[in-house]
Amino acid sequence: AAAMFLRLLSDVRWRPAASRWSGAARCPRSTSAASEAPPPAPLPGQARVVVCGGGVVGASVAYHLAKLGWRDVVLLEQGRLAAGTTRFCAGIVSTARHVSIELKMADYSNKLYQQLEQETGVQTGYMKTGSISLAQTQDRLISLKRIASSLNVMGIPCEIITPKQVAQLHPLINIHDLVGAMYVPEDALVSSANVSLALATAASRNGVQIHERTSVSHVLIQKGRVTGVETDRGKIQCQYFVNCAGQWAYELGHSGDEPVSIPLHACEHFYLLTHPLKEPLASSIPTIVDPDGRIYIRNWQGGILSGGFEKNPKPLFTEGRNQLEIQNLQEDWDHFEPLLSSLLRRMPDLEALQIMQLVNCPESFTPDMRCIMGESPTVRGYFVLAGMNSAGISYGGGAGKYLAEWMVNGYPSENVWPLDLKRFGTLQSSRTFLRHRVMEVMPLMCDLKVPRWDFQTGRQLRTSPLYDRLDAQGARWMEKHGFERVKYFVPPGKDLLDLDQSKTFYKPDWFDIVGSEVKCCKEAVCVIDMSSFTKFEISSTGDQALESLQYLFSNDLDVPVGHVVHTGMLNEKGGYENDCSIARLSKRSFFMISPTDQQVHCWAWLKNRLPNDSNLTMEDVTWKYTALNLIGPRAVDVLSELSYAPITPEHFPSLFCKEMSVGYANGIRVMSITHTGEPGFMLYIPIEYALHVYNEVMNMGQKYGIRNAGYYALRSLRIEKFFAFWGQDLDAFTTPMECGREFQVKLDKGMQFVGQEALLEQKQNGVYKRFTMFILEDHDTDMDLWPWWGEPIFRNGRYVGKTTSSAYSYTLERHVCLGFVHHFDEKTGEELVVTTDFINQGEYEIDIAGQRFQAKAKLYPFSSLFTQRRRKDEVELSGYQRE
Repeated sequence: AAAMFLRLLSDVRWRPAASRWSGAARCPRSTSAASEAPPPAPLPGQARVVVCGGGVVGASVAYHLAKLGWRDVVLLEQGRLAAGTTRFCAGIVSTARHVSIELKMADYSNKLYQQLEQETGVQTGYMKTGSISLAQTQDRLISLKRIASSLNVMGIPCEIITPKQVAQLHPLINIHDLVGAMYVPEDALVSSANVSLALATAASRNGVQIHERTSVSHVLIQKGRVTGVETDRGKIQCQYFVNCAGQWAYELGHSGDEPVSIPLHACEHFYLLTHPLKEPLASSIPTIVDPDGRIYIRNWQGGILSGGFEKNPKPLFTEGRNQLEIQNLQEDWDHFEPLLSSLLRRMPDLEALQIMQLVNCPESFTPDMRCIMGESPTVRGYFVLAGMNSAGISYGGGAGKYLAEWMVNGYPSENVWPLDLKRFGTLQSSRTFLRHRVMEVMPLMCDLKVPRWDFQTGRQLRTSPLYDRLDAQGARWMEKHGFERVKYFVPPGKDLLDLDQSKTFYKPDWFDIVGSEVKCCKEAVCVIDMSSFTKFEISSTGDQALESLQYLFSNDLDVPVGHVVHTGMLNEKGGYENDCSIARLSKRSFFMISPTDQQVHCWAWLKNRLPNDSNLTMEDVTWKYTALNLIGPRAVDVLSELSYAPITPEHFPSLFCKEMSVGYANGIRVMSITHTGEPGFMLYIPIEYALHVYNEVMNMGQKYGIRNAGYYALRSLRIEKFFAFWGQDLDAFTTPMECGREFQVKLDKGMQFVGQEALLEQKQNGVYKRFTMFILEDHDTDMDLWPWWGEPIFRNGRYVGKTTSSAYSYTLERHVCLGFVHHFDEKTGEELVVTTDFINQGEYEIDIAGQRFQAKAKLYPFSSLFTQRRRKDEVELSGYQRE
């Protein structure tokens, strides 16, 4: 066993006294050790689960599967355990994360590693040192304060400290350019490789079989399901395959009978190791994270280990397969120089210190800086956990737990949609795209995350036919699921450069521009290109389409032809897997409109649940239709002049759909719905007519004051009308009963539907959270920090939940936040039923970066907003925004 541990970077206790560190790191394979090694145990012929990858992630999945009672698991590693990226990992366990689910994963990992040594007898090197994140600018300090608010309400100790306090905690740090810092005392250091070995040891004791030096060459798939794997040592039949192959995950995904797209790409990651200081650093000294300097610094055996995320990263292995075990890649001191300068500025006393080695190892990064988890949308039983973006040790424990729960129970215990593999489409798997995107992503690890920033690489990939027309009129673009969408339109004469560079936590430069677009939506007419929406057509020769959809959706779809129904696609727990509008085009065909990022998820969900019947067809027609949203009181005038058809409420009631001609173009599906609560119409235009119809609409609309608008105006309109959208407000853990959408559920529609039992139970027993609208009272829009999302909500001084989205309401001239209120028992912390009285009788505050603002809570939108001459129930139903 001692020979096996020789290779581990992270625990040099096994290093022979005479050998240099680099020799130990390069996995010596002495002939005597090789001759003593027993022959490998034969592979089993079958198993329930095969996990590929013996790093911290694969070991964690195997460990948690065994904990949940699945013992028939085989873990395969092509080299030796923990010999990939895990071996070179810096071993910092940090909970300071922006994304709530990542924060929870890191917190769980920290608690798991803390007790792992006791559980397994394997030394993990766990040391609670705490971490200090430094701020060189006020904006960085605001960013840290936002994280601190989230940590504190989750019960993770954390405080914002002064530069002077930083110097007390870490005397070697130069504090002259700091404005503050965040101290998280329970963050820790571990030996990453030993954590992997400890997890593997525990898994092995629980029945998991582990085979090193076994390469998976091929994943066997039949009828869209995993059936087994082929390795260089034989075949194993299995029901589940888990790809935890790290930087090899992309290639492995493409090696099956059906390719599984796993969008990640490796980059070189550098850190240096020094000899011990004259006065060796205490083992408990806090880890330093200096995001403005792009570096991290930790104690390493009395010296330091310091690395970072440079502005000009070096992607590697774009061409395909790399070596089995990662050898230390080439040193590149010229490339590391900016990070070294940054380190010496932060710790000037290091000038005289002897550097032992510059380590260069590959790390894999994903297109959006979040890890990849979940089941493949195309192959049942094929699960993935990879792309850790240099946080493998922080996330490994928690991510392994969630994936194991997903496999065993059918769903994880938390909402993991931000990490779900199905958030990506096939377009993100181009090697060229990935290479360019990771060169942007790696520097972003340290860049300031201000609200509403956008990636710059891999853009203009999916565009509407109107892209060039809108761009020429001043459109500013953002990207969703690879699709370009307009944020707002810059009027002629505005300084464009200024606007593009304005990134702030305060009032943004586009405030007045969006305000004028909102005003036009309310008083005249606006056009928003919403072509990115996911669009499916489901039809059958008989009643199969209706019967299947009635079972899969909560609302009653057996409506007259031409009617549009808002409905949820729920899971067994009653939570929203999708939130959509479905138009009945004929007795046997339906047109389904879903959020942009539902394209892969919704397709997979329906495909796996619709009966395998040749008379039932589902087609993705997203690319066939351009969607224009005509919003405002004058929309009816524009459309009636263009179509020569009566569009009065008698002929064209709310939530109605009919095919019409607009201008010279035929076959345009017009729906009386705008997803904002304002009057107007959605036009679904066959793509070849898009430019013609847009030009006709703009020409005809001139006399009615028509203008273009973007998604920021849409967001403001829908939030002030208290409309939730899927992916931010609604998720798989939110039911219609919890967000005031009972009217979208027909519990008595005469047949069972998915989620019905859970909803009946909630109807009887009450709900444990309620979707609530908050209007900020003492908030100064010009001077105060803005709420964006994720802000803690306090009721009578106690934490009750978080906001899920927010926007400035130009009508109320106030900020409006939407979020969920829970009711926790004051003594036990147990969740209690949330009643209307509980909501209405509280005094509320919203915490924005540590500053609390009073807020008024409402369960229903302001009736004063509904000044349009339409029936109240129509307005309530007239569309729920889905971004």
